[in-house]
Amino acid sequence: MKVRVGATTDIGRVREGNEDSYLVLEPLYVVADGMGGHRGGEVASSLALETVQGMFERREGSLAEQVAEANRAVFDRSQNDRSVSGMGTTLTAAQVDGNRVHLVHVGDSRAYLLRGGELTQITEDHTLVHRMVMEGEITPEEAETHPHRSILTRALGVDQTIQVDEGDIEVVPGDRLLLCTDGLTGMVPEGQIREIALETPDPQEAVEKLIKVANRAGGIDNITAVILDFEDDGGGPGATKESTIPQQPTMERPIPPAAPPNRSDITIVGAPIPEPPPEASVSPARTPPPRTDRPAGRRTERSRPGSRRVGRKVGIWTGVTLAIVVLGVVGLRLYLDSQWFVGVSNGRVAIFRGVPAEVGGFELHSVVVETSIPAEQAESIGFYRGLPDGITADDRAGAEAIVESIREDVARFEQSTP
Repeated sequence: MKVRVGATTDIGRVREGNEDSYLVLEPLYVVADGMGGHRGGEVASSLALETVQGMFERREGSLAEQVAEANRAVFDRSQNDRSVSGMGTTLTAAQVDGNRVHLVHVGDSRAYLLRGGELTQITEDHTLVHRMVMEGEITPEEAETHPHRSILTRALGVDQTIQVDEGDIEVVPGDRLLLCTDGLTGMVPEGQIREIALETPDPQEAVEKLIKVANRAGGIDNITAVILDFEDDGGGPGATKESTIPQQPTMERPIPPAAPPNRSDITIVGAPIPEPPPEASVSPARTPPPRTDRPAGRRTERSRPGSRRVGRKVGIWTGVTLAIVVLGVVGLRLYLDSQWFVGVSNGRVAIFRGVPAEVGGFELHSVVVETSIPAEQAESIGFYRGLPDGITADDRAGAEAIVESIREDVARFEQSTP
């Protein structure tokens, strides 16, 4: 089985740094989404992939054992370095062995399989809202807008030990596997991801299109995507083609983790998919030749009025440009005014309007309500360790609901502490 690979990562349009990482080290492919602030998230995701890469190259342990060791490495660094305390990372890995792919997964990054024109998520999100859906507390539709949808229930580096999901899928020629962080899935609907994956045969072009679409949708998070295309190369089982994408741990996103729930297995899907159609050839657009049928004397006779028209056109375009700039500023202001999150102000839990980021030294948020809840007490609870980086909400009511949950959890925690 031959494997063609496309991979890329992007900072997005809001974040100041890229806390995502990815690894392409044939036959191992991994994405990771760091959390714990710019430095913490970057360290967590890159350290996790460096650990996995080192053990893989030394042929030490299984993929699950390599991920478990990465968890210990991130946890130990978090405990010993106060500047990255509380950091963690998601991780979704695929190891190809002939026509079988072994998957190991922790967090809310995802793996998708495109087969027969259908896109299927084959990993399970380790999030609070997904658990609530599975337990029947909310519907999948309610989960999409739930104020706690960004809260993880499992992540590397949060505890000394980690429970991973792992499983195997069998691939056939024509299958396409997508590994991605939630900077993509949080911005682009699955239907649109499917369309791009179907319409773009080249894997590198496909990941670049996905990143571009996510940025056009707002790009509020770092975005990473790795695509594996499986083709029959006529060789024996296990034959592969080395990727032209270099190994590249790069660096995402503050998410408050929690204690791990019960294990859930990776779903295995079947049904072969036909080979993708060949790329349609597109001729470059032709630029029409300049018109030359105008008499030279006529242009001379109208030179002065023409100059006035040029002046008017310059004035018009200047006005249009200024209008675009003004509309852009107004649009950004309206967007920021519609965004809400819960974070920390003066050592206390607070509600903010805007996004938890800075651009050119300017904060894109402001405090609306500063509560009396000590942030340190909230951060001591697993769900809220990422509080300093912000927990996003759909609106002010959602932010207030998060604050009330924090208040109740802190109270319960104090009651249970002797």
